[in-house]
Amino acid sequence: MCELLGMSANIPTDICFSFAGLMQRGGGTGPHKDGWGIAFYEGRAMRCFHDPNPSVESEIARLVKNYPIKSKVVISHIRQANVGGICLENTHPFSRELWGRTWTYAHNGQLEKTLFDWPLSFYQPVGTTDSEYAFCWLLGEIRAQFPQPPEDVCELADFIQSRCDQLRSLGVFNMLLSESEHLFA
Repeated sequence: MCELLGMSANIPTDICFSFAGLMQRGGGTGPHKDGWGIAFYEGRAMRCFHDPNPSVESEIARLVKNYPIKSKVVISHIRQANVGGICLENTHPFSRELWGRTWTYAHNGQLEKTLFDWPLSFYQPVGTTDSEYAFCWLLGEIRAQFPQPPEDVCELADFIQSRCDQLRSLGVFNMLLSESEHLFA
């Protein structure tokens, strides 16, 4: 199964130390050799790095480990492929726009194939993973319920939890999700 690393901080902070440990799990001390990615929010903008190669061997991962990018919200993922081939388009975290913000998502787990029968509305996957399909479904549900951002983030969090409970009914479902201000886990 994949592994996730998330950070939510009240001041911009780098994640170099923690990422150095996660990076080793990607084909070194762990079996997660099927790609990796990391997203850093800097204000409302997002900086993202992906590589379908094992993070322990990745020059891009070495750059990230040694480059102290300051961020309040970070989402990282190392992949052990279950559904979908080992390629760049199947590498997490995935991103889509909603309300003029870039939403970022990573998933750990495996969902039943019946997920692919769930109808998608606005968002479509680029790759072939159950993870990205679930993200497209989840973000479509948020968009349908809240055409505009809700004033109360707790209302949004409760709605996200209810939809994650539906996804969890299909198997193992752990995720990290952000729109730059909040980290939903």
